[in-house]
Amino acid sequence: MTNELINQYDLIIIGAGPIGLACGLAAKKAGLNYVIIEKGCLVNSLYNYPLNMTFFSTSERLEIGKVPFVSNNPKPTRPEALEYYRRVAMSNLLSIHLFEEVENVRPRMEKYLIETSKSKYLSNHIIIATGFYDIPILMNIQGENLPKVTHYYKDPHYYAGQKVLVIGANNSAVDAALETYRKGAEVTMVIRGDSIGERVKYWVKPDIENRIKANEVKALFNSEVVEIKENEVVIKTPNGIQIIENDRVIAMTGYQPNFEFLKKIGIKLSTDKKMQPSYSSENMETNLPNVFLAGVVCGGMDTHVWFIENSREHAEKIISYISSKIELNN
Repeated sequence: MTNELINQYDLIIIGAGPIGLACGLAAKKAGLNYVIIEKGCLVNSLYNYPLNMTFFSTSERLEIGKVPFVSNNPKPTRPEALEYYRRVAMSNLLSIHLFEEVENVRPRMEKYLIETSKSKYLSNHIIIATGFYDIPILMNIQGENLPKVTHYYKDPHYYAGQKVLVIGANNSAVDAALETYRKGAEVTMVIRGDSIGERVKYWVKPDIENRIKANEVKALFNSEVVEIKENEVVIKTPNGIQIIENDRVIAMTGYQPNFEFLKKIGIKLSTDKKMQPSYSSENMETNLPNVFLAGVVCGGMDTHVWFIENSREHAEKIISYISSKIELNN
């Protein structure tokens, strides 16, 4: 070992989303020497959600660490979730390093060397709780990189008075279509299937279906965008190619985990399209000893399998396993 200064921990948690915070709460309760490292702000993915987003889950199903989440609404909103997770992190004095990106993880002396954009760490254990919202699934078509195209929808006001094309049929696409329509945009949806997605929030689905039926929001079913131009989009429909005028494209084509990072550090992925990471359902340990997965990242491309509400248990499962190992070794 060289004389370089390296911070040493029992546990490094990569990602300060809700599940990463849950792991931090459990680690602190267990008396582990830990730190959470996050490449963006606190609960970075939630921060980047649409401003007016409402969760599908009720507030109690979003709770972590047995800390009550009180909402003024039947379904909590993005601002309420940000407030809740921020208060949980701050009031519990969780050890978190923000705006610091983990760049590599390498074995060193039966431990792991974690190299970040700011420092180096040595840890006995690692939990990867990086979610899936950072990398959009691209269409790989001409014009997708034009400035008018976005894979992230934030605020409807920006689209007022614009001809807006929304690509997709699930919650994010439906929310974008309805909100921009109500702020005065001329909205067309392009949907690969023959209907609005089955997983669309039950209180929203009738709304978008009625807007389409009334032709207030146009919808092209069984269709796909094949090219995006400065002032037009080219769409393949069952009736042939259709070209429509366009100012903005909101491509809600979905997101995926950082598979390149997982592969880079040695975590095995399935060879099919799902790219399922290798881990044990008993303790969430991957094929790398003492490296664990928690949260949505466990699902690979099946990003709809894991949510906050059904992956909160990952934190207790992992920390209990790590704690029992440490006690056994002592």
